[in-house]
Amino acid sequence: MSKFDHIRPFYDTEVNEAICSVVDHPMMKALMSFAFPDVDEAVWVQQLRKTHSKRDFQINFIYHAVQKVLEKSSEGLTTSGFEKLEPHTPYLFISNHRDIILDTSLLNVSLYDHGLVMTASAIGDNLVQKTFLHVLSRLNRNFLVQRNLPPRELLQSSKLMSEYICQLLNRENRSVWIAQREGRTKDGDDATQQGVLKMLAMGSDEKNLMHYFKKLKIVPVSISYEYDPTDMLKMPQLLAKAKDEIYIKEKNEDFITLLSGIMGQKKRIHIHVGDMLTDDLDKIADEFDNQNKQIQALAQVIDESILTTYKLWPTNYIAYDLLNDTTRFSKYYTDKEKQLFERRLEMRIDNDNKVLREGFLAMYANPVANKMKYQNAI
Repeated sequence: MSKFDHIRPFYDTEVNEAICSVVDHPMMKALMSFAFPDVDEAVWVQQLRKTHSKRDFQINFIYHAVQKVLEKSSEGLTTSGFEKLEPHTPYLFISNHRDIILDTSLLNVSLYDHGLVMTASAIGDNLVQKTFLHVLSRLNRNFLVQRNLPPRELLQSSKLMSEYICQLLNRENRSVWIAQREGRTKDGDDATQQGVLKMLAMGSDEKNLMHYFKKLKIVPVSISYEYDPTDMLKMPQLLAKAKDEIYIKEKNEDFITLLSGIMGQKKRIHIHVGDMLTDDLDKIADEFDNQNKQIQALAQVIDESILTTYKLWPTNYIAYDLLNDTTRFSKYYTDKEKQLFERRLEMRIDNDNKVLREGFLAMYANPVANKMKYQNAI
């Protein structure tokens, strides 16, 4: 027994048994039929039953499913920055977070295509309540972030996760993906939560925290979708926030959002891998003695990397101009692109509701506003 057993992915010795336990599940059939529409069911069932490692499952099955998602729901994925990464080297990828499943799935497809180490990825346990999803997540090298715990248990859980991330990176030679914040960014205003960095710091037994973070090989990642397929689904939560009300999720809301994110139209997608943080960490260590100030400074460094390298699409510029009643960025989009976006706005929300309209536009406009904070970023 390992202390990580309740959060870790399957060991390879457990993979075949886990696959066989769900191979006849309706959701597995739906997933495989989607990934391999021209392949007889008996063929992929036989291949699944022969699978004995997470890597084989990811490469032979999940990779093809993600490619199919890209084909059906996007106009393609582009990447930049991956050439800076070293093969066989594990990194800690800290990313902005837009989509529950696809952010990390698309990163892993890109890492595999570039011959790099794929990631183990953090996922909230609230998203894998259904038995099939829990098994699938563990096969796909996800580890669980425990949500909604009392303060003392939350502290213990955070320390355990920090130790596990450290073990993955330093002992198992496995890259790790983690979002810069708890949960997806609902309003497009990406910012690193210091709590995430404090969690990572719990695994350190060094006096020099920045030296420890250097060992983790932190690489900021920005991912941007031209259209957010869950933009409309985020509106009730933003509306509750505007009214200063507590938002209570509907039953199965996470699952509906998960499916909408996967299959909804995204148009173009871009992933940028930033520079590994080394010199910045040295500067922070030299400038600040206080660990809280070091973590605050590190959050700002990660934010700058993500926000300045975030790929802006016509939808972002259109939303900024509409929200601010300006034509400042009109050179970045066509009249047709603007009409299509305004049509989407009309179809997805009540345009007469000022809070909803501004919330919807801000979701797309905030990346522009954030990039404008940095000189020459646009």
